[in-house]
Amino acid sequence: MTTGAWILVASVLLVAVFGAWRAYADGRFRGTHEVKRVAEVGDRAASASERVEILPADQLGERATLLQFSSAFCAPCRATRRILSDVADVVPGVAHVEVDAEEHLELVRRVGVLRTPTTLVLDAHGQEVTRAAGAPRKEQVLSALQTVVSPNETRDGTQA
Repeated sequence: MTTGAWILVASVLLVAVFGAWRAYADGRFRGTHEVKRVAEVGDRAASASERVEILPADQLGERATLLQFSSAFCAPCRATRRILSDVADVVPGVAHVEVDAEEHLELVRRVGVLRTPTTLVLDAHGQEVTRAAGAPRKEQVLSALQTVVSPNETRDGTQA
C-alpha cells in the first residue's frame, strides 16, 4: 500500500471514530459548570456557599427551569426548542426559557456555554443541576428532570 493510501485509511478511520463519539455524546446530560461571578469594582471574593444568579427569579419555574442557549442559524436549536417546550407543558412547575447566545454573550461566558444548543437544568432556586451540549431527546430531558422534580407526575397524572 502506498503512503497516500495509508493516509486516506487513517483519515477515514479518524473521522468515523469522531462521528461515533459525537453521536454518543450529543445531547447527554452530565455534570455542571461553575458559574462565574460578575466582576464589580470593590467586589469581595465569593465564598463557596454563596449562590450566583443565572436567571432572575421571575423567569424561574416553580420546580425547575430548562434554560436553552441557541442561535439564529442553528437547526438543532429548533428541534431542542420543541422538545423542551413539550416537556415544560407536560411536567407541572417546569418552565422553558430560551436565550439567544449571540445577544447575551456575557451570560454565555459566565455559565461556560461553548456551543449551541446547550440546555441547562436549573432547580427551583436557579442553581444549575446538569447540562447537555447538543440536541437532547425527550426521554433524556425527562430523566434529567427526575433529579430535580419529585414526584415526577405530568399534568394528566401519569408518571413522566
